[in-house]
Amino acid sequence: MPDRTNEEGGSHREGLTRRLSACGDDLNNVREKFEPKVYRNPPKEEDTGCFMKVKQCFGLGGGTPPPIEDVDVVLFCGGIMSITVGLMLQELEPTWKIACFERLGAVAEESTNGWNNAGTGHSALCEPNYTPTKGDTVDATKAFTVNENWQLSRQYWTYLANTGAIQDPNSFINVTPHITFAHGDDQLNWAQARYEVLSKNPLFDGITHTTDHAKMKEWCPLMFEGRAADDKVSMTMVPYGTDVDFGALTKMMAKGYMKKGGKLQLYSTVSGLKKEGDKWLCTISSDDLGHGTRQLRSKFVFVGAGGWAILLLQKSGIPEIKGFMGFPISGEFLVCQKEEIAEKHIAKCYGKAAIGAPPMSVPHLDSRIIGGNKMVLFGPFAGFSPRFLKTGSLLDLIKAVKWHNLIPAAAAGLQNLDLTIYLAKQLLATKADKLAALREFVPDARAEDWTSATAGQRVQIMKKDPKKWGILQFGTEVVAASDGSICGLLGASPGASTAVQVALDVITKCFAAKTPEWTPKIKKMIPSYGTRLADDPALLKKLHADSARALNIK
Repeated sequence: MPDRTNEEGGSHREGLTRRLSACGDDLNNVREKFEPKVYRNPPKEEDTGCFMKVKQCFGLGGGTPPPIEDVDVVLFCGGIMSITVGLMLQELEPTWKIACFERLGAVAEESTNGWNNAGTGHSALCEPNYTPTKGDTVDATKAFTVNENWQLSRQYWTYLANTGAIQDPNSFINVTPHITFAHGDDQLNWAQARYEVLSKNPLFDGITHTTDHAKMKEWCPLMFEGRAADDKVSMTMVPYGTDVDFGALTKMMAKGYMKKGGKLQLYSTVSGLKKEGDKWLCTISSDDLGHGTRQLRSKFVFVGAGGWAILLLQKSGIPEIKGFMGFPISGEFLVCQKEEIAEKHIAKCYGKAAIGAPPMSVPHLDSRIIGGNKMVLFGPFAGFSPRFLKTGSLLDLIKAVKWHNLIPAAAAGLQNLDLTIYLAKQLLATKADKLAALREFVPDARAEDWTSATAGQRVQIMKKDPKKWGILQFGTEVVAASDGSICGLLGASPGASTAVQVALDVITKCFAAKTPEWTPKIKKMIPSYGTRLADDPALLKKLHADSARALNIK
């Protein structure tokens, strides 16, 4: 006999109406009358005065603060830089107590997030700003440096993959040819000179250059649909470039860091940094039900907080941060998610930036894989926001202004008035202007196929200079206290791609006494540690093949 008490469950036709729409006598809609619960033994507070009750009313915390916790290392915040430093230190000193604090609800949600950066494995294989014109040739010094640093990242990720700390490498890194695109006679001459210089260095083995439209169409079909046969263009291609989802990588590394004993706390903001003897008293605020703050006493503090790093280092009061100021620049990409279009462009193709444009505004058409989805991104288009993080405060820029950085900031600003004009033009750019810029790369681009997406915030460094009073610096810089007890990373590109090099430099600078003891372990993680691979082509070839195999990027 059928059970009449269950007229909804299952997939039988008779219960369809009841499953789709509940009636008033449905058990889910029947409840007893609410009666407030009276707690007979409420938790006692140390301070039950009027002021404490007002604080609790406005959610400002109460109760007794927890005791100060002693740790070896504190990391701010949960991006690629802090997680790399934390994981490496936890490998080198398994017994150390390392704590990482992130203000958002997950790691890698700001600059490290796949949508907030270009995802280029920055190795100078295609980025024009690393090879500026120098007379009749180019200066490739920076390109060689960036590529050497990239090799360190590949080696460390290979170690993590081989030891099981990273699972499924292709969820964060994939082979994507890197291409430099030149347009017009002046750029073609520069591109030829660039190729001639780079092709002589073993770091750029396999680089090819062409002005043949048929060959270029084979490399980038999307860029040659509708392009005039007499259009003067050239391409320089390296087949073993990569697309990297640094957000996915950081989340995997964070799991490895915690498995090795590292601590990670989310929804936690740094509200205080104070030097006590040879240690740092760190105050962490959170919206907990207790006092709302906790304190840790740490031997070492690393600030890898993206744009907020300058604010936190200023909070520390170290003299080394005096004279530094930040200039925030936001950005926007155009995104095409149509599969048939994405399949026609499997490359990262970089062009030359407009004269006076900042390096992070180099136009590029990128094949991307974010969250497993293939797409094409074009940009960036520069913008302005006073925030130092995408989820930062509108007061960030004002908070960063100090008496000691006024003159350097003013001097840097006066020397870069053309950059201000460039940014103003970018802010006033219409949809038609952006489509016209896109069509330099994709002549047949249709407006309805491309959507605007806001990129992450970048904070460029302004600092004092003995010759110019103040300069605007592009790139990254590590700022550390003289005693090595605290250090942080300022600046932007190449950023995430050089996280391993930054971690090694931090270790060398801030743990000089421990470095000789750690060197054998570091060499297991990074076999070329202490050398330059350009000086040893045989070792470069071997390590490149090893990493290609381990990361499945052959």
